[in-house]
Amino acid sequence: MSSSTSSSSGAYSERSIKVLKGLEPVKQRPGMYTRTDNPLHVIQEVIDNAADEALAGFGKKIKVTVHADQSVSVEDDGRGIPFGLHPEEKAPVVELVFTRLHAGGKFDKGAGGAYNFSGGLHGVGVSVTNALSKRMEVTCHREGKAARIVFSGGDVLEQLTLRPLESGERKQGTTVRAWPDAKYFESAVLPMGELVHLLRSKAVLMPGVSVTLLNEKTKETQSWQYKGGLRDYLEQTLTADAVIPIFEGEGTAGKDSDSFAEGEGAEWAVAFTEDGQPVRESYVNLIPTTAGGTHDSGLRDGLFQAVKSFIELHALLPKGVKLMPEDVFARASYVLSAKVLDPQFQGQIKERLNSRDAVRLVSSFVRPALELWLNQHVDYGKRLAELAIKAAQSRQRAGQKVEKRKGSGVAVLPGKLTDCESRDIVDNEVFLVEGDSAGGSAKMGRDKETQAVLPLRGKVLNTWEVERDRLFANTEIHDISVAIGVDPHGPGDEVDLSGLRYGKICILSDADVDGSHIQVLLLTLFFRHFPKLIETGHVFVARPPLFRVDAPARAKKPAAKMYALDEGELAAILDKLRKDGVSEGKWTIGRFKGLGEMNAEQLWETTLNPDTRRLLPVQLGRFDFNQTAAEMTKLMGKGEAASRRELMELHGDTVDIDI
Repeated sequence: MSSSTSSSSGAYSERSIKVLKGLEPVKQRPGMYTRTDNPLHVIQEVIDNAADEALAGFGKKIKVTVHADQSVSVEDDGRGIPFGLHPEEKAPVVELVFTRLHAGGKFDKGAGGAYNFSGGLHGVGVSVTNALSKRMEVTCHREGKAARIVFSGGDVLEQLTLRPLESGERKQGTTVRAWPDAKYFESAVLPMGELVHLLRSKAVLMPGVSVTLLNEKTKETQSWQYKGGLRDYLEQTLTADAVIPIFEGEGTAGKDSDSFAEGEGAEWAVAFTEDGQPVRESYVNLIPTTAGGTHDSGLRDGLFQAVKSFIELHALLPKGVKLMPEDVFARASYVLSAKVLDPQFQGQIKERLNSRDAVRLVSSFVRPALELWLNQHVDYGKRLAELAIKAAQSRQRAGQKVEKRKGSGVAVLPGKLTDCESRDIVDNEVFLVEGDSAGGSAKMGRDKETQAVLPLRGKVLNTWEVERDRLFANTEIHDISVAIGVDPHGPGDEVDLSGLRYGKICILSDADVDGSHIQVLLLTLFFRHFPKLIETGHVFVARPPLFRVDAPARAKKPAAKMYALDEGELAAILDKLRKDGVSEGKWTIGRFKGLGEMNAEQLWETTLNPDTRRLLPVQLGRFDFNQTAAEMTKLMGKGEAASRRELMELHGDTVDIDI
């Protein structure tokens, strides 16, 4: 290939490779380095640095000010960032800390390092804040001098200046004031509630350190200082009474530990409640890990092993009950603070700890401590065991609902049900799919983690006038009830929904007359025999599309497949294509006769994918329950042919028949 052609437009040559220098990558892809929904996370990087000084034992005060111009300053009384020249880089250290992605005292681990345990461990830290700020002013007090440097968009705006400290001025510490650049964030507004929670949690994790927040606009000041640490905080945050006293403890690896570095360990407070929303907060080196991680798993494992061994020691487990970790953990509220020498996080924003050893680290301290505590307080131990056993029993009941069937025998989950892996009903969904061929596509196209599929053969029974205790004579209805984990009930019955296995029960049928009939029969079943599911918002109807339009490439838009639910949407899509300059007839329109015609990928794209599907929640319309029941009797009742005929005569001319 001659050199002249290689540099022509569209060619891929040496020149095509762009090297992003300094903080450019942060500005180009801020989402890789921080959360971009609002500026809180970049401010948190600055707060974390102040907290690391306190964690290392050098600071007692952290003050955060939210200024009227939306800038935020963070002031600490730590050692102050060094401002001398770096021996190799020949630039002031404070400048390197704020302008280089991987610079800082956090990398110098072990004896003599400035920070053995710190949260800012990616070293991307505060330089990311600098890159995404219009302006940043840093002042360091140390060695009798005050140093000041100003940045803009990550570059030095005003070079470092030094002046001697004035009398009455604090001797050491760092003040950083940042003006986050709104163009990098979806919202420029700092969420004050989250900021308060973050600062309060820092105070909790560092007993004795005072944390202050000043809001210049409202002139309001809040201060936190916890002498009692985690226990105090958990007691104040719990929404329900604890069943047994709060179990707290801590453990730290010593010099002679084979498995862990000196100083690694954990501190925790755990409360067990029978109801209320559990409080769960975990931290690694004072960084909140909102998505949990391996240290949480260690706590879970330690609690489970200790409770399990207590139950075995006192022979408390009833026959046929198998204890699982979630049975102990389900009602646990906790605050966990782990110290890990070199934590590995998932993603740059440190929401989830990934360090493998943290499971063993936390578990190895929690388990013996809880075992000892339970055996010293046997009554509390038995109370906790009872809670866990109760949870195990209800979990097992939900997993295999036992129903009488044709006289005797036990029913477990139906064989046709392709279940999902997750057990969290917040995310789980079951699709009741018309026909085996569509069921096959749905099984292949679904998200295995959260989506289950139950194919139904043919039309479901009209259950409007079927007695409740005769329902299970019908296999399909028996399978639906067992799969969702709820027994049939009437509108006024006390219903136990604790066995519900899916948060969303979705009716998925063809977009034709037969499909509509199946939809009506299933809705009749739910309204008549499972009204609580409709009342609590668990029943949905999926809307598969009727048409597919293959649009050619146009202007800058590539060729695309578009889906329309009905004639109206189809007309709208074609109008849009005409507006985009596609000439008449250059598109092709396909019509789906039914779900069975869609391959797994199309079914996922149009009907199963939560981001692109249409899912209609089923709820009562303009009539109340009794009026709706009266209308349903007209439509579905056996002796109601006359009233149906009347309805047809009344509304017959408004119906388009699709043959």
